[in-house]
Amino acid sequence: MEQKYVLGQSPLGFHRIAYAEWGTQTQNPPVICAHGLTRNGRDFDRLAARLQSAAQVFCPDMPGRGKSDWLKDPALYSYPHYCADMTALIARTGAATVDWVGTSMGGLIGMLLAAQPNTPIRRLVINDVGPFIPKAALQRIGEYVGLVPEFLDAKGVEEYLRKIYASFGITRDEDWRELTANSTRKLPNGMLALGHDPAIAKNFLGLDKDVDIWEFYDRITCPVLLLRGENSDVLPAETAHDMTQRGPKAKLVEFPNVGHAPALMDADQIGLVTDFLR
Repeated sequence: MEQKYVLGQSPLGFHRIAYAEWGTQTQNPPVICAHGLTRNGRDFDRLAARLQSAAQVFCPDMPGRGKSDWLKDPALYSYPHYCADMTALIARTGAATVDWVGTSMGGLIGMLLAAQPNTPIRRLVINDVGPFIPKAALQRIGEYVGLVPEFLDAKGVEEYLRKIYASFGITRDEDWRELTANSTRKLPNGMLALGHDPAIAKNFLGLDKDVDIWEFYDRITCPVLLLRGENSDVLPAETAHDMTQRGPKAKLVEFPNVGHAPALMDADQIGLVTDFLR
């Protein structure tokens, strides 16, 4: 795995989009793995390690997350901007087509890109998100996304992450330690904080109604694998079912005892994604 970056551009200038690159170019389309709202590309380390023998894998940190630059204007933390940045990353791969794995926010970005005419996305994995998101689920996430807690040590960070990400379905201590190690930044005062710009909450907290982008989903024509946590509030069971009947008619797989969103760290979950992309 190598850490690299590509330049994105906004009205305020250029910014660095960091990404982890796994493997080397093969005859298969590269895979781009896009993370959730407050997460980063290192969430896909285990999936990428499995995929890299068959395809090159790119795991970006969206602006304001991980090792990517924070944007000077919080209003730019938006889906049109993310799609533009990911277009730059797709160009960086040098491939005519790519496969896309997206968790939550990353799944929405994947849907928006896959819905465009002449899209380069060949196959799409959507992890626990759909074209309809209830307002109540957005409000739940909003309870923590704008917080700026500080921690004395990694143990404190892990305890906090275990609380706010309990629905991920992670059961192994080593998985929590790995998630924690990839989720922190050191502050000038020596304390630790979460590895994202708190300003990403500005646009998110401005949402005061259900999200509905069915018009985009219905335009998708590539094969789609839809993953859902059985207890997810972000992807209601009814919406997931409708996604199997409309648009690309996704193949649905549900995971018991998991909410939003399956962590894709479990061997069975990784195997499903790998088999679909191959």
